Parts: sequence; C-alpha cells; structure tokens
Amino acid sequence: MQRIFHTPEGVRDIYNDECSQKRSLQEKLHCVFRRYGYEDIETPGFEYFEVFSREVGTIPSKDLYKFFDREGNTLVLRPDFTPSVARACATYFSPEKEVVSLCYTGNTFINNSSYQGRLKESTQMGVERMGDDSAEADAELLAMTVECLLASGLTDFQVSVGQVDYFRSLLEQARMSPEDEEQLRSLVSMKNYFGVEELVERLGIDQKVGNALAQLPRMFGSSDVLEKAKALTQEPKALQAVARLEEIYQILKIYGYEKYISFDFAMVSKYHYYTGIIFQAYTYGTGEPLVKGGRYNDLLRHFGKAAPSIGFAIVVDSLLTALSRQKLQIPVEDTVEVITYKPEGRKEAIRQAQQLRSQGKNIALRPGKED
Repeated sequence: MQRIFHTPEGVRDIYNDECSQKRSLQEKLHCVFRRYGYEDIETPGFEYFEVFSREVGTIPSKDLYKFFDREGNTLVLRPDFTPSVARACATYFSPEKEVVSLCYTGNTFINNSSYQGRLKESTQMGVERMGDDSAEADAELLAMTVECLLASGLTDFQVSVGQVDYFRSLLEQARMSPEDEEQLRSLVSMKNYFGVEELVERLGIDQKVGNALAQLPRMFGSSDVLEKAKALTQEPKALQAVARLEEIYQILKIYGYEKYISFDFAMVSKYHYYTGIIFQAYTYGTGEPLVKGGRYNDLLRHFGKAAPSIGFAIVVDSLLTALSRQKLQIPVEDTVEVITYKPEGRKEAIRQAQQLRSQGKNIALRPGKED
C-alpha cells in the first residue's frame, strides 16, 4: 500500500515568512487583549461531547470530529472556543459574583463539507467577558474588535451588529413551527426579501408581524436603520433590543469608533446560544467574516452557573488572507543573521554567536562549504 505523506484535505502546513507573519500578527492581537485587562486561559483541544451537544447550541453533531476514549466516552475535537471557556469559567471562577475576563489562542476543528472550500482546522484568538450584562461590556468588545483589526494593519473594514432578541420577539408573535422557523432563518440570513415575503404570506402570519419579518432582509446600514426597526413593531422586547443598540452606539462614539459600525437586523447566527447582540467584521479580499461574536446570557447555566456573558473570536487565517490580498505587509522584526565558519574558525564563531545572542540578536551558525 502506498504511504501518504501529504496533509489531509482541509488542513495545511504553514512555514517560512507566512508562519513568521502569523506569529507576529498573533502577538499584536494578544497585546490588545492584555491592554484591556483580559487574562490568558488554555482549554483542551478535545472535550466530552456534552460540552458541544445540541442543548448547548453550537456546531451541528455531523460537523464534529468525534472519537472514543478507553472507557467508551464520546470525545470531540474543539469546534468552538466559547463553550470550552464557559465550562472552564464555571469550574474555576465565580462569574455569578464577579466579572471574569479571559482571552485565548488555539485551533478549532470543524468537519466542513469538502464542497465548501473551507479549512477544517483554523486558528482563533478571542475574548470572553463573563458576569457582565452591561451595554458598556457590549461596546467594549466592539471597540476591542475595531482595535484588533487596526492593530493588524487593516484600515478599510466594517463591524456589522445585529440583535437576536429583536428577531426572536417577532418569531414569538408569529408562532411558527420549528421547520418553518429554520426556513425563515435561512431566508433572512441570505437577505432573500421575496422568499421571506412568500413564506410569511403562505403561513398566514398576522399582517403587522409578517410585514416586520419581511422587512428584515432590508434592514441594514447606518444607525438610521434603528429608527426603522422601532417603527416596525410595538412589541416591548423588540423595542428594548433596539434601545440597547442605541445605547451601545452612543458608548462607541465615546471610543471614537462609530464610523466602523453598521447595523444588520437580518444577521442570524448558526450558534443558537446567542441571546442579545451579535456581530461580525468584514473587509474586502475575503468573503468570510474575520471576527464573529455576540452575547450569550444563558450558556453558563448549562455548566452549572448562571452568568450573562459576551465574547468574540478572530479567525486568524482569514485575517491573514485579507491582509495578503490587500497587499498589507505584516512587519516581522526578528530577522536572522547567519554566520558561516570553517572548521578552524569554529571556536571563534561559536563565541561570537553567543555574544550576539546575549544581546538579543537571532544568530544562525552554518558550517562553510569545503573548498
């Protein structure tokens, strides 16, 4: 049988300049996390299946890499950091009593269909702020998202903000079946205005609620869309959701980052644990979001401690792709100086290399070629 030495589909090797640039980028992003007072945490690369089960509302089971331990327990490679960090936070901290701010770096594994053309293993960096239900916390994470992208070298990007509670309040009024609700989510997220309109009409939904649902695919843009959202419904939960967005926007003005923010009421995440705001960051050169985040006030209850929380994850590989396509160079400061020597000069070469290394320089010793 022929031995296979190339990488499996969906994963890749990273080396030379690209690897150096990735490391440099990660250092820049981590500096932003630390400046905001976030503490580092590492979680295992694989966990018990229950951490990412359907009840948690994360990646569908069919997209997980599953295997068994010696005792027969089902384990999965980590597809998403948020449930892992939430589990660890509930185990070691008291987010129900005090705010816990954690940051992480690591790889996630999702068994995407080969037709999607996406990596099955990707590096993510992110933060989770647990035990804080304030609009200030929402605005802080949006501000951090902007600062991370600016630190990477990007200048032309947009952070799009949605509101899960607004959409859910309309769904509650519409009283749809789970199947119809899933179809609506899909149509809304694709901004298929005519599809939503047709579905609402077919189901015979109340005219006012149906009109609000049908307008969702068109409700994106500047802060002006918030007024439109308020005009579409009188449902208290929906109006409260819009008021929260208005407060967040005012706080972002204090940061001076409002120009990077837009709103999108058609944003529907595949992660069902989100409760309040959700957001994604985009730039040109890649169709995938560079950053994904949102509020998840009910997730920690699954792990034994109820605490409102919010977080985001930066997809480092997508960010690197965007920087490359925009021809933005990531400066790599650690250049390597090569010292070559002949056998008779070995002792002096090693002494010289050690002296330079003690000064913080990167030195590679290479024996010279024979004459």
